[in-house]
Amino acid sequence: MKETVKLISAEGFEFVIDREAAMVSQTIRSMLTSPGGFSESKDGVVTFPDISTTVLEKICQYFYWSLQYSRGKETEFHIEPELTLELMMAANYLHT
Repeated sequence: MKETVKLISAEGFEFVIDREAAMVSQTIRSMLTSPGGFSESKDGVVTFPDISTTVLEKICQYFYWSLQYSRGKETEFHIEPELTLELMMAANYLHT
């Protein structure tokens, strides 16, 4: 069984995704693996109070797309124009 993590949007919507997919983000990887007893590494739950549900959903899709791409499956990743600015800001924060 794959290990999962829970990502929570600003509105409280929860996305349960494979830990491997979440690790695409350097920020999430640091939160989940850093020593020091952070709650994220203990609980496997990361809350993003500044990322909307719509944007976090697209980010989760990107994590899975990135894994497939790194394994040689080249497909297009569509981004809705109205999400572009918010996605760019979230991607910058998440280092993806």
